Amino acid sequence: MAQYLAIKAANPDALLFYRMGDFYELFFDDAVQAAGALDIALTKRGLHEGKDIPMCGVPVHAAEAYLSRLIRQGFRVAVCEQLEDPAEAKKRGSKSVVKRDVVRTVTPGTITEDSLLDARANNYLAALAQSGGEDGPLGLAWIDISTGEFGLGETDPANLGADLARLRPRELLLPDTLLGRPRLRGVLESLEGPQGGSALTPMPGSRFDSVAGERRMQAALGVAVLDAFGSFSRPELAAAGALLDYIELTQRGRMPAVRAPSRQMPASFMAIDPATRRNLELVETLSGGRDGSLLSTIDLTLTGAGARLLAQRLQAPLTDPAIINRRLDAVAYLVEGERLREDLRQALRQVPDIARALSRLALGRGGPRDLAALRDGLDRAGDLRRRLQTEAAMPPELTELAEALGHHGALVDLLREALGPDLPLYAKDGGFIAPGHRADLDELRGLRDESRRHIAALQETYAAETGIPGLKIRHNNVLGYYIEVTPRHAEKMGPAYIHRQTMANAVRYSTPALSELDTKIAQAGERALALELEIFEMLSAKILTDGESIARAGAALAGLDVASALAELAVKRRWSRPLVDDGLEFSILAGRHPVVEAALEKRGQGESFVANDCDLSDGQRLWLLTGPNMAGKSTFLRQNALIAILAQIGAFVPAGRAQIGAVDRLFSRVGAADDLARGRSTFMVEMVETAAILHQAGPRALVILDEIGRGTATFDGLSIAWAVVEYLHEHCRSRGLFATHYHELTQLAGRLPQLQNHTLRVKEWQGDLVFLHEVGPGAADRSYGIQVAKLAGLPPAVLERASDVLRGLEQQGNAAPAKNIAADLPLFNAAPRPGSALTAAQPSAVETTLKAADLDGLSPRQALDLLFELKGLLKG
Repeated sequence: MAQYLAIKAANPDALLFYRMGDFYELFFDDAVQAAGALDIALTKRGLHEGKDIPMCGVPVHAAEAYLSRLIRQGFRVAVCEQLEDPAEAKKRGSKSVVKRDVVRTVTPGTITEDSLLDARANNYLAALAQSGGEDGPLGLAWIDISTGEFGLGETDPANLGADLARLRPRELLLPDTLLGRPRLRGVLESLEGPQGGSALTPMPGSRFDSVAGERRMQAALGVAVLDAFGSFSRPELAAAGALLDYIELTQRGRMPAVRAPSRQMPASFMAIDPATRRNLELVETLSGGRDGSLLSTIDLTLTGAGARLLAQRLQAPLTDPAIINRRLDAVAYLVEGERLREDLRQALRQVPDIARALSRLALGRGGPRDLAALRDGLDRAGDLRRRLQTEAAMPPELTELAEALGHHGALVDLLREALGPDLPLYAKDGGFIAPGHRADLDELRGLRDESRRHIAALQETYAAETGIPGLKIRHNNVLGYYIEVTPRHAEKMGPAYIHRQTMANAVRYSTPALSELDTKIAQAGERALALELEIFEMLSAKILTDGESIARAGAALAGLDVASALAELAVKRRWSRPLVDDGLEFSILAGRHPVVEAALEKRGQGESFVANDCDLSDGQRLWLLTGPNMAGKSTFLRQNALIAILAQIGAFVPAGRAQIGAVDRLFSRVGAADDLARGRSTFMVEMVETAAILHQAGPRALVILDEIGRGTATFDGLSIAWAVVEYLHEHCRSRGLFATHYHELTQLAGRLPQLQNHTLRVKEWQGDLVFLHEVGPGAADRSYGIQVAKLAGLPPAVLERASDVLRGLEQQGNAAPAKNIAADLPLFNAAPRPGSALTAAQPSAVETTLKAADLDGLSPRQALDLLFELKGLLKG
């Protein structure tokens, strides 16, 4: 317990997994917390200061599953291993304690085990730093230690939420002083909410030093200066330094194979704020699942690395048309080259995860199967390079990917020769080096295996000598090899057999010859395993020496996977290549919603998606969209935003034709939700998001707004929606779609030259509403709310009453003098006053009769007459 308490004192902020034989044990408060989190038994062991010591434990062989559950619940876990064999400890004295220490600290951002990671998603650890006071720039650094991917960039409080939403880090390191900054508090609080999912790890500000950060980066990259990687700002260096320092601290001095850092400029990506990402369901749905998201619909990648790269691109669409069109050229080439596309995808099916295998080896957590993964992955890379070299005129993107696959034939041959056919998970289990690779290893194995044959011969000899046919020679870790007979045969064992142990159903013996053979086998086995581990370290070192080119090959395989997957998607779904340029056009011909269309095809009930055009080019850059609920307004809004995203990641799009001037910011306010944890109503959330859009949207932005103002009183909502439309038109000058049920807004088209009215067409047929899902010019004259309510199943009495109220309101509205609302907004001058006919529905005849009746003065006969009268009125 003294050893435990000392190690726990050095790791106070983590649960301590304390290795004791085949279990990780937890004590004191750690045990109480872990037992509750894992739903395992809480026991006790010994006394401390006169009190029982709480204790629980998990088996070492199943520890990863328990680690995963703890990490998901926000715990950090320090893994404390036995650093020596218990037999070595006994040599120092019978009561000597086995040496133990923490070998790593597991946190959400530092996971490397395949069983704890999503193979198709990155697991980013990020760090945030600021220089120059509260108004100074922010530096952001991030790394996925399971792959070595490393990036840096600058941001500011206004864009921080969008940048973090793009990265979706599992853990964010930041100086403790930043938690109190008012401008950052909202963004940081949202990270730990249900939509964020990041763990915040505050650290002392002294760890965010830019000078020390520069030195740490130089050491991690093995260079004397960073000039070759770009020019980094002070806050970027401070964030990167804290990030690398934290990794070294949690990994106890081991570092992953860090790739060359990429410096990402904010202007190079389409800015998409967290609310827009949620509304558009890019990588996960509003319920938090992957199925039904845009990513799940377009992901036809065949490798984990390819899936991660596609998700990265979807989170960060480009804004540079030149780079976008390079990607589109590669996809188009593979669309046309069916044979090449099929060859690539056939080879990629057999490609393991090179990046994660390489990172595990660098961190000292790799095993023989990681060596095999690199062997097989690099072998496929060579095959693909040779296949691509047969193509005559590939576009630059594919040519560069082919070159990046590199030449690794010698390493592949070495690994193929060294590794056996059946590989264990851990190197310590041995048996993974192929026979014939090392003569000295073969000799040791022969001695070990030959000795085992001697054991079998001894068993036959002893059985014949004693006349006990059932005599067996067995082995365990305590006694080694021993002779075992049943108790009834024990008297037949002569003085040459040395008694070792008596059990209820067996008696155990040994002989000098058996003990000598046991020693030889143990020594041969230990020496063979030690030599295998030595070979493993040599192979690992050889791989890590060539780690940079191996990482490039892995990235190239991922790039080929994404390009071929997007080409397969385009062919399979009949998508077309978009034209992306520097202009301000936004013209979509026969556009479709990719997720909804895929869902209809999967359903297979003969339904087809109704395609619609959208042209937000000069002269009509803002559309006002009216029409009833359920007609498809939200689908139309979202599909055009998704088409822009797909085009700018370098994918073909679900449209007959698309020309898009690169969008620099995308804003979407579709759907309603409250934020109770932060004390915000649905309407407040809507206004906050709308305010962010109006402050940040510019001419290159695309704005998607749905039903602004619906969460408050009718005239308040109408006035807000009216002002928002005018502001978008006059000040933001953005391309946009604005859906509304406020039909009064359609009159704005008469005086706002860039505003065009469009509507979702419907038909009424025999009292029912038929949705055509077609968008056309013009404005809806009604919202058809009662018809939609009928489809939803409202009781007939409610629908009939609603129709009566609507007719009364429409009659009152028609009686009002008609004026030009768009000219001077007299709508509010004609607003009904308290007591007017519009403030309440007209009372029915039943209500009028009841109100006039003197119920206290009615005789029984008069009361009965009144009931008959009311019944007659109801029938009427």
